[in-house]
Amino acid sequence: MYRINREKLQAIIQELDQAMYNHSQWYQNIIRSLVCRLPFDHRDLADDAHRQCTFGQWYYHCSDAEIQQNKTFQSIRTEHRQTHQFVQKLLQASEKNKPVLPIDYDNFANAVERLRLNMQTLKYELEETLYNRDPLTGVSNRISMLSDLRKQMELIERHVETTVIAILDLDHFKQVNDSYGHPMGDTVLSEIAAFILQHLRAYDSIYRYGGEEFLIMMPHSDLDTATAIIERIREGVGNVRTRSSGGEPISVTVSAGLTQLREHQSIEAAIQSADKALYDAKLLGRNRVVVASS
Repeated sequence: MYRINREKLQAIIQELDQAMYNHSQWYQNIIRSLVCRLPFDHRDLADDAHRQCTFGQWYYHCSDAEIQQNKTFQSIRTEHRQTHQFVQKLLQASEKNKPVLPIDYDNFANAVERLRLNMQTLKYELEETLYNRDPLTGVSNRISMLSDLRKQMELIERHVETTVIAILDLDHFKQVNDSYGHPMGDTVLSEIAAFILQHLRAYDSIYRYGGEEFLIMMPHSDLDTATAIIERIREGVGNVRTRSSGGEPISVTVSAGLTQLREHQSIEAAIQSADKALYDAKLLGRNRVVVASS
């Protein structure tokens, strides 16, 4: 999951849409110049033409580090540069009034198609992340949670993965809404979600499970490792301070229930087990972590 806020993700998708449109216009102009034997933009012959074109200007100035690490985004770099290298051969032949060789045109056409596919894939990945986000907190929503948990369960059934889930609930959160109003409660909830997200491992996932409840999926974990992670988060949440409109610091605590996903167990049963452990944490006084009994 991309750890980018919703507004920034929307902006990146809009920029990508514009960059894709610009690339399409560039391609159409190249074909028109070749077919109609019209003058072409000689910047397309430059060694750094892939950086000068409008798509390249977006690509090489995309500042988000997480997007830059995306495998599809990195594949685009290779395909985009090759597209410009292949078109240079076509333009050089046209400039010298030589025939365009079929192999050179095929190389160009195939590179363009691969580039388009990578662009569409990147857009799909970004949009899937955006639409599977909870609009308030920015973390994944319940729909993507069930899908991800089922995929994880398939790995567990094949004995290639161990995974622990935790359900976290903010203690006495109704008091925050009653005392400061729901808008401030939303702010507190969003800041807690952001704190949790920042303190998970790169391959852990967090989902908004209910009103003030979150489910965390921790692959590559046994119960001891997962419990240590959630304990650190529990302690950290207690130190988060949100300022009310009057400047008063607002703090909350969190209770959590953990369980390990097991083969031949349904997702629903696993969630119920973690929920029962959360209930026990509440009964024991809140602000604590309880591991479900096996």
